[in-house]
Amino acid sequence: MQVGTGISILNGIAIGKIKIFKAPTYEISDSLVEDPIPELDRYEKARVKAQEQQNALYKKAVKAAGEDSAGIFEFHAEMLDDDDLNDSVKSIIADQKHTAEYAVKQGFANMAQMFKEMDNPYFQARSTDVIDVGNCVLDILLGNDTESMQGTEPCILVAEDLAPSDTVKLDKSKLLGMITREGSSNSHTAILARSMNTPTLIQCKQIDDSWDGKFAILDGYNSCVYVEPTQDLIDTLTAKHNEDLKKEALLKELKGKTNTTIDGRTIKVFANIGGPQDIGAVQENDAEGIGLFRSEFVYLGSTKEPTEDEQFEAYKRVVETLAPKLVVIRTCDIGADKTIDWMNLDHETNPALGYRAIRICLTRKDFFKRQLRALLRASAYGNMGIMFPMIISVREVREAKEILAECRRELENENVKMGNPQIGIMVETPAAVLCADELAEEVDFFSLGTNDLTQYTTAIDRVNAKLEPFADSHHPAVLREIKMTIDAGHRHNCWVGICGELGADLALTETFLRMGIDELSVNAKSVLPLRKEIRSIDLSKPMSEKAQKFMNYLK
Repeated sequence: MQVGTGISILNGIAIGKIKIFKAPTYEISDSLVEDPIPELDRYEKARVKAQEQQNALYKKAVKAAGEDSAGIFEFHAEMLDDDDLNDSVKSIIADQKHTAEYAVKQGFANMAQMFKEMDNPYFQARSTDVIDVGNCVLDILLGNDTESMQGTEPCILVAEDLAPSDTVKLDKSKLLGMITREGSSNSHTAILARSMNTPTLIQCKQIDDSWDGKFAILDGYNSCVYVEPTQDLIDTLTAKHNEDLKKEALLKELKGKTNTTIDGRTIKVFANIGGPQDIGAVQENDAEGIGLFRSEFVYLGSTKEPTEDEQFEAYKRVVETLAPKLVVIRTCDIGADKTIDWMNLDHETNPALGYRAIRICLTRKDFFKRQLRALLRASAYGNMGIMFPMIISVREVREAKEILAECRRELENENVKMGNPQIGIMVETPAAVLCADELAEEVDFFSLGTNDLTQYTTAIDRVNAKLEPFADSHHPAVLREIKMTIDAGHRHNCWVGICGELGADLALTETFLRMGIDELSVNAKSVLPLRKEIRSIDLSKPMSEKAQKFMNYLK
């Protein structure tokens, strides 16, 4: 038996034969051509076909993993329209008289290097996306078969690394699990793996070509893979795998039941979504409402700013479909790791602390008003909450509310019907936590964005893989901030929820309940497991060991 260890992306077990995937090698000579015209034509046809492939992958990814995870393929498709990149490739063909293959390899490598040399870790990580797109164009030019990487039988796929496009191309019905030698838990491939509910092990340095075709068990709970395991291990982990399958079936029986603890405490369990296309997953998993509609994906999915009417239709569809359930829509949170070409945002040395979210909206008033008018119009069709992100002061909240009131007056004068949405803010900075009492007097609710709150509190960039050994999602300071926010909100009759990743962390569910949290909003697939956990808790009894440990942080 051989044992490989790494970092687990998803708790779960995969049992089956290993299939080693060898990425195509691109051995391209620097030979010259007499006539560059045919090569320019070959490149253009390959570029268009690659763009069609990326758009098709986007649609497939939306169905398999949701809008948030699929967004990378929109970025890929847009990259193939980049003038600088295309001019560079065409220049290598036309001026230097190289083949289309050589020009693509060189042109995309140059752009990837440019990203790699940027100061921002997010943009550094995008260098792999540039190479991924370039390889797609090369595969077309070289006639490489990229559809048969899995083979015909169900398998645990093993590779040096997998690009997002590789991951989405996989036939999920034949994919038992994935193992890679490289990779980051914050990469797009890892995000896709979680969304596809596929057990995945990354940074497994023991991978060996001799594993190909051998029987193995990927144990996501213990972050390892057993190649040709002993019979005892097979029996134990098969039983665990079967237990997981039974749990999934039992979870479905929780649909329609209340999120009430054994002693009678009820808490709301909502879902996070990226757009109207995610409504089906919300309904399938029986969420009570939407705790976070990331409205920026309405913008990211467009080549130009969406009109007020286009935004209205997107918001109306969600609010109307889910009525009378509450739908909390976060106003545009562009900036940091979410950029849009048509917004012409300047390059920043530290965009996570820069011009983003509410800071953009308050300084581009017309842009902000188009969204707020669309939201107010859509509020007439259901139960809506409007939530402002990245708030650090009372001044910002008041200014945003004044612009909202101005929009309401305009619409009233136009005889447009509106609802009366609740107003809330994201609490995702230490500044907002420390001003929570004053902020709570201005709004109806708080929603704790624990991803950014953890990043800003611990000074650890959440997308930098090198910092993973230093990251602690259960950091005492973050848990204290959550409790401070809940207490401040309740002192001023302001309900408090969590919409970050910690909301789905079952190790903290009892702790959050004992802190007094009112609502938890998670990805749709986490709704039923969270509901099960809530219904197993008895707050009238002494707290569990794990809850005691976390509650001790608050003393």
